[in-house]
Amino acid sequence: MTRIRIGTRGSQLALWQANEAARLFRQRGYEPELVIVKTTGDKRHDVSLATIGGKGLFIKELEEALERGEVDVAVHSLKDVPSLIPDTFVLAGFLERADPRDAWVHVDGRPIAEMPEGSVIGTSAPRRRAQLAQLHPHLQIADIRGNVDTRIAKARDGQYAGIILASAGLTRLGRASEITSYFSVDEMLPAAGQGIVALECLASNASAREAARAINHEASELAARNERGVLEKFGTQLDCYSAVAVHSSNGTLRAFFSDGMRAIRVEGSSVDDVYARLVERGVEELL
Repeated sequence: MTRIRIGTRGSQLALWQANEAARLFRQRGYEPELVIVKTTGDKRHDVSLATIGGKGLFIKELEEALERGEVDVAVHSLKDVPSLIPDTFVLAGFLERADPRDAWVHVDGRPIAEMPEGSVIGTSAPRRRAQLAQLHPHLQIADIRGNVDTRIAKARDGQYAGIILASAGLTRLGRASEITSYFSVDEMLPAAGQGIVALECLASNASAREAARAINHEASELAARNERGVLEKFGTQLDCYSAVAVHSSNGTLRAFFSDGMRAIRVEGSSVDDVYARLVERGVEELL
């Protein structure tokens, strides 16, 4: 058996993702070994991600472990991977996508539409904040950090009237019963890559890339490439404060951009089509 060292964060969800990759590797005749790496994003829960560098902090140390040769592949939630990564690395494989929708969690099962004016809703993602402000302008939105258990505990403690999380993470952790309701894609467009697990390798490591391709899910890869393709069109114009969402489904690619004052929503059949529509609607001025 060929050994494959899988780099992962130590959170419960990250370990689920790494173990799922390991299961698939075993099916293909590999001998997987998990290597847990502590990332800056895991260490700092006292401030918002945007103020300390964004979601890229969840992958920085894993990429360094790849460079040092300590791991062969790194496992990420694709939505945490910046739209531009150094040429040294490559996203070589993608696991089958889970439900990409966002979920509303209220400890007593109360619908979000019934929340009284001024209720504090916990979510940190700029694109969720922007879309929620459009859907329910009477609600107050506040940052929330921590893993799934921590966030739900904060809601139970009354720090938030309710919280918004990715349904994929809740389901993978066996906590789908905590979901009060789902936001449709029309209501709240998901982050690019939401629900997809990505396998990152050194571009120069041919054996690792081959291993990642062996467990690749083609339909999920197509969605991932399309969604990230829209973000890549904007190069360095996007940062951790950007309220942007992109989702591909059934041959249709949708995108959402907001600057907090106005929002742009478009849909098209390809990356170039969506990008052209965004430019036509003035997205560059908005950014």
